[in-house]
Amino acid sequence: MNCKLIGAIGHALGSVAVRDKTLRIAPSRSKPAALIFILLAVLIGDVRAEDAAADRWGFDTSAMDKTAKPGDDFFRYANGSWLDRAVVPPDKSIVGVWDDVRDRTAAQVRSILEDAATNVEADPTTVKGKVGAFFRSFMNEGRVELLGIAPIEAELDAIRTATTSTEIAALMGQSPGGFFGTLFRLSIRPDKSDPTRYRVYVTQWGLGLPDRDYYFKDDFAAQRNAYERYVAALLELIGWPDSRAAASRVVRFETRVAEASWTKVQQRDPLATYNPMTVVDLTILAPGFPWREFLSGAGLGAVDDVVVAEKSAFPLLAAIFADTALDTLQAHLAFSVADAAASYLPMPFVEANFELRDRTLSGQQAERPRWWRGTRAVAGGNIGKVVIPGDRREVFGNMGWAVGQLYVDAHFPPSTQRAIDALVANLVAAYRHRLQALDWMSAQTKQEALRKLDTYTVKVGAPKQWRDYTALVIRDDDLIGNVRRAATHNWAHFVAELPQPVDKSEWFATPQTVDAYNGILRDIIFPAAILQAPFFDADADPAINYGAAGAIIGHELTHGFDDQGRRFDAQGTLRDWWQPADDRAFQARAGSLGVQFSGYRPIPDLAVNSTLTMGENIADLGGLTLALEAYRMSLDGRPPPIIGGFTGEQRVFLGWAQAWRGTYRNEEMRKRIASDPHSPPQFRVNGPVRNIDAWYKAFDVRPGDKLYLPPQQRVRIW
Repeated sequence: MNCKLIGAIGHALGSVAVRDKTLRIAPSRSKPAALIFILLAVLIGDVRAEDAAADRWGFDTSAMDKTAKPGDDFFRYANGSWLDRAVVPPDKSIVGVWDDVRDRTAAQVRSILEDAATNVEADPTTVKGKVGAFFRSFMNEGRVELLGIAPIEAELDAIRTATTSTEIAALMGQSPGGFFGTLFRLSIRPDKSDPTRYRVYVTQWGLGLPDRDYYFKDDFAAQRNAYERYVAALLELIGWPDSRAAASRVVRFETRVAEASWTKVQQRDPLATYNPMTVVDLTILAPGFPWREFLSGAGLGAVDDVVVAEKSAFPLLAAIFADTALDTLQAHLAFSVADAAASYLPMPFVEANFELRDRTLSGQQAERPRWWRGTRAVAGGNIGKVVIPGDRREVFGNMGWAVGQLYVDAHFPPSTQRAIDALVANLVAAYRHRLQALDWMSAQTKQEALRKLDTYTVKVGAPKQWRDYTALVIRDDDLIGNVRRAATHNWAHFVAELPQPVDKSEWFATPQTVDAYNGILRDIIFPAAILQAPFFDADADPAINYGAAGAIIGHELTHGFDDQGRRFDAQGTLRDWWQPADDRAFQARAGSLGVQFSGYRPIPDLAVNSTLTMGENIADLGGLTLALEAYRMSLDGRPPPIIGGFTGEQRVFLGWAQAWRGTYRNEEMRKRIASDPHSPPQFRVNGPVRNIDAWYKAFDVRPGDKLYLPPQQRVRIW
């Protein structure tokens, strides 16, 4: 029954209250009118209290499939009717709750940008003016088409006129502040062995496909062929000679790079990827690459020491670079410029980029509208895929922090900050309680773990200090120039930090980012944009908030103690602080969880890579466990209410299941299994719940149910 309709009619006739499934009307001066209203109510049907509250308590019961047994498939029980109705639209490869919130955020940011783009001065000096001018430059499609490839001719000319591989390496060094590609990625982050200072990190790079497996596995043959066509198309569009032959050489070069590169599983090892050395030692380790010229190109010529990630790969990659013909290196670098700039160039570039990266690799059938792509480009914040030249440590967009400042003013009221603070406090308290009560960890290791937990900072909403864009020049008629200058400005920010002490207040996710992060500084970052329904709603049932936002915050807390995070101590230093027996106990429990996840198949011929997803799986289990305990603490001894026919603990689990409601195209799923450290949505729900004793009691899960695990087989870590 339409409760809003009844409310409107009731206001005209007399006060209306709906409670205990009974329609009550206060005395009215007009008896005939009251009788008419009663008749209307009878004709429309019964009014139920839980229906009236359905939109308010935060869970969408219409999405459920109540014919499914929770113990057989809890993901389907919570989301099955939605899954049956869900259609991935042509311009997407994913649809679901996260995608919905990102779309909502994109619309919010679009409104901000369109407002900022109105009446912008020629040379804006304010944050709002610069953001508006940047967006206007993207939306001026006519000028983009008119200019053609002229805006990237400076990069292309530098590549064409390079006469040695050393000059190519120097251009690669400019990648953090421009469109050039690179074989080795540079970033500036806190030192893992001394987190009070920053260090330059160097990692393997240089692949245009999502993962090294794409270059070898038969499953990806079609994608490889499409990639070579894409390379040829972009080289032809920029007028590169003999584009098809050049594209073939580029792909062969990348295949050799892929062969030498570490897998994503290998890259997850924080010990193996931490190899500090002097630049002299790096030159000895990998003599085939001109490191000094490379670093000088990035403005790091005075740097004497770096941290090498994939140490055994570096000599191989340097040797590949050294024995590759100059014309192939030039073609590869020219393609990388066109690829990085494609989103900002005329439509043939945009269409070619879409055809490969969205249609072929993700199954998307249609391009997103230009306003959406412009919003993504200017604001970042994982509104969508962003091709950002330079350091990708942040999801910042080209002017993400400036947009974030405007976003917080418009969409993050102080009341939201206050509402989330109590939830965060309960989560931290719940983690402390659980650490203290662990039966598998010794007192010595437990003491270190508690000390580490005490150092955590939860950053919610937005930073207290904003990035300074005063020196950044933005023009409303120079899109490529804006992108280049913004990338240079962002990289200069990090280079300027290098000699300074680490700023523990710094954020690495903009407020408009719909996600949460755990950093090396023992900080949990929960941006403003994720604090929206159904993740968090101050007016909704607290159990839903704990099951969604609470479990996500708990997830990030747990990352500090997952198979990677546990290797860092209370100061953020990479150090083994575990007693040997505790280390073995953790490994055994994590291994059991891995066995469970390796049996999950989102597609019949495709299994979850439980080693790649180990950290996220541990964090999901820990986050949901913490959320449940924190919810219990929030009740302060009071019995939780029954809402919608569900107990408080049932609603916590339903909140978690709703938060991961979603479905992917098969192409997107295959790409994610190969490259994403997160498990698919259904296993992020079913995988953790079957290891939590309270879930069995809450939903009467019994032996014989498909998700049932005997108590001794349930994995309990945190």
